[in-house]
Amino acid sequence: MSTQPISALVPGIQPTSYVGFDTITSQIEHRLLKKGFQFNIMVVGHSGLGKSTLINTLFASHLIDSVTGSDITTEPISKTTEIKVSSHSLIEDRVRLNINVIDTPGFGDQIDNNKVWEPIVKYIKEQYSQYLRKELTAQREKYINDTRVHAVLYFIQPNGKGLTALDIATLKRLTEIANVIPVIGKADTLTLEERLQFRENVQAEFKKHNFRIYPYDADELNEEELELNESIRSIIPFAVVGSEKEIEINGEIVRGRKTRWGAINVEDINQCEFVYLREFLVRTHMQDLIESTAFTHYEGFRARQLIALKENASSRTSAPVSNNWAYQR
Repeated sequence: MSTQPISALVPGIQPTSYVGFDTITSQIEHRLLKKGFQFNIMVVGHSGLGKSTLINTLFASHLIDSVTGSDITTEPISKTTEIKVSSHSLIEDRVRLNINVIDTPGFGDQIDNNKVWEPIVKYIKEQYSQYLRKELTAQREKYINDTRVHAVLYFIQPNGKGLTALDIATLKRLTEIANVIPVIGKADTLTLEERLQFRENVQAEFKKHNFRIYPYDADELNEEELELNESIRSIIPFAVVGSEKEIEINGEIVRGRKTRWGAINVEDINQCEFVYLREFLVRTHMQDLIESTAFTHYEGFRARQLIALKENASSRTSAPVSNNWAYQR
């Protein structure tokens, strides 16, 4: 049996006069613009890697504050990984983006980081579970509030060597349930040669541990889209630097920061890969991140839950009558 879509099997008929169904795309656009779009992004990584600053730089808005705003070595060590959600509504042209930024302060900062990933995994699965419960209610909402995590920005320490044992343990679990995008935080601490070698080391470890790093290839992608994904994978993890401040470099005002070694323009591709990350995350793959969450990760979770419910129901109905409370009169 052919698996081709019906549109590919049925020859097109050209109407003899204008009908108007070509306006359906503008009708859909109008509805979507009224409703707005929801995007939920989680940041995971050690303190001091510029997670909050990068998020604020990506969306050119002050969405979240850094955890301490001061020297982290003077702050008390958090005993557990926390989950903090910050919600905002951004408007660009006519498009409204409702964004939830999920921060994970305390990750990797403990003396004993055994199972420090558990609150993060639990949070992601809880959002799937909440969405499923709302889907299965008899009178469900017309538009279910989507709190599912669409993207996880995982910050890797620029240690010049590779992934730590904590990175490996965490990535193993996160890549199974969410779209994970690894980045090298504060990449300006590495020289260009060190950065290149570090990336090669990390990519080799991704392959060794068989991590399923986003973006994914699929049958419906065309050759151009597959090539784009391949080029993106070649520079993952992105070496990034973030800054909300504007500085002057050679008479031009840019976003960046000054150090005792010189000035860093975060939008200069010769200095860091922030521009590539923004292009990928926001301008080419945002909708795909949302759909991958719904049709890949959530769908897998949903199927497993419904199968478990069915098996539980079957085991109850097959139990002896004497053990069934409903028949004990």
